Order: sequence, then C-alpha cells, then structure tokens
Amino acid sequence: MRDVIQTGKAPHAVGHYPHARRVGDLLFLSGIGPRSASDNHIPGNVHDTDGTLLSYDIVAQCHSVFANVRAVLEASGADWNSLVDVTVYLTDMARDFKAYNAVWAEYFPDPARAPCRTTLGITALPTPIAIELKCVAVLTSIG
Repeated sequence: MRDVIQTGKAPHAVGHYPHARRVGDLLFLSGIGPRSASDNHIPGNVHDTDGTLLSYDIVAQCHSVFANVRAVLEASGADWNSLVDVTVYLTDMARDFKAYNAVWAEYFPDPARAPCRTTLGITALPTPIAIELKCVAVLTSIG
C-alpha cells in the first residue's frame, strides 16, 4: 500500500513532492520547515526593506516546524507517539542547537518515549529557514 498524504494545514512543498507517503505501516514525511500554511511567511524572520534577511528567531521557527509536522501526522492518522526517527537540519548548529534542544524537550519531555533523533549542521535550506525536519513514523502500536 502506498498512500500519498497532502494537507492544507501544512505549508505547500517548495518542490513537486507530497507532504508524506505511507508504505504499509510506515509513514515517511518529506522535509518540513517552519513556513506558515496560511500565508507562507516564516515566523521569526526579520527582513529589511529590500527583503534581505536580517535576523531570525530559532525558537519561533522550532515551534512552527513542530506544528507543521503535527499537521501532517494528523492528516495521516498519526500523532507524536507515532514518530520513530527524526532528522533535524540546522543552518547554524553553533548558534541554534541549544535553543532547538530546549524546544525538543518541551515536545518530548521523556527521552524514553521520544523518537530517535539525528541533528545535522548544514549550510543552507531552499528557503530562508533555519530548521527543517525529516520524520519517519509507524502507524501501528509501538508500545
């Protein structure tokens, strides 16, 4: 079984791919960033009059990216407990990891019940965002 999942409660993809794809009991989410589903703005970004990014708020982007992941999970019939693996991409690991890690702990306070996680520092993402998540979930009970 291969089901494609799209939802209007998460931002449109920046390319030609679905929000998620279900294969059997596994759910693979495409990379999801913090853009707003309603108007495509990026929470916490501050631009000058020419549109140049001046600064960003990683905490605001973290909360937004989690909301977008939750929207895709819910559209797929899943929830936080369904997540088994998350890959995190940060464009400034030295600056943002501590704040990101604190927000992660708000959403997953019990490490024994949290999904596995890998965090990578990268040089850029396709839009002016500072974080993106790539998630895998299981749609059956994981105990």
